[in-house]
Amino acid sequence: MEPLILVVDDEKSIRKFLQLSIEMQGYKCIDASDGTSALMLAMSRSPDILVLDLGLPDMDGVEVIKKLRTVSQIPIIIISARGHDKEKIEALDAGADDYLVKPFSVPELLARIRVILRHKKFNGNTLEEENTGYRIKDLFIDTEKHRVWLGNQEIRLTPNEYKVLVLLAKNQGKVLTHKYIVDNVYGGMLSNDTQSLRVCMGNLRRKLGEDPSQPQYIITEIGVGYRLIDE
Repeated sequence: MEPLILVVDDEKSIRKFLQLSIEMQGYKCIDASDGTSALMLAMSRSPDILVLDLGLPDMDGVEVIKKLRTVSQIPIIIISARGHDKEKIEALDAGADDYLVKPFSVPELLARIRVILRHKKFNGNTLEEENTGYRIKDLFIDTEKHRVWLGNQEIRLTPNEYKVLVLLAKNQGKVLTHKYIVDNVYGGMLSNDTQSLRVCMGNLRRKLGEDPSQPQYIITEIGVGYRLIDE
């Protein structure tokens, strides 16, 4: 069965262009022009992904996310002209899975859609969840033994470095905000201080042999957070 994508945008030309682009990939696509219709279609049609604009005529897109998250975990990709970090973080913390700023590259949107669909097992997983952990490229996270391997070499991580890496692995391709990571790794104790997270991430990247200019595993979403790459 072909994946079903729901596109929500108040501009008809954008909806039709995205629908054409999505259907050319072999997916099915339905659309809505406002938040009320989007919520009704999300519940009645159960799409695999919701592509959502935040600037809707009847309600803010963040409100749509919050309402939907009370009843569904449908993956949500935001497309919005709102490019400030605060607005990105608000949408992601509300439950969005990804965020693209208008004008955006349609090939990039399609790539983000493929990331989510791979996780839903339409095309297999790039991040292979095995019985004992996760594997991507040369990296293997053994969640049973709490050990991490890069190729044939074991990497020694601190408990918090390990927690951060596993959290990213569980959400591969999804942007995790600083607050989300701090809350889940440090129990919220550092909710007003992301400096410890930055130090932890810097040490983790160094142990993974990352070149900051060409990251192999962890991508920084400047001012927002981090995500684990998807090949």
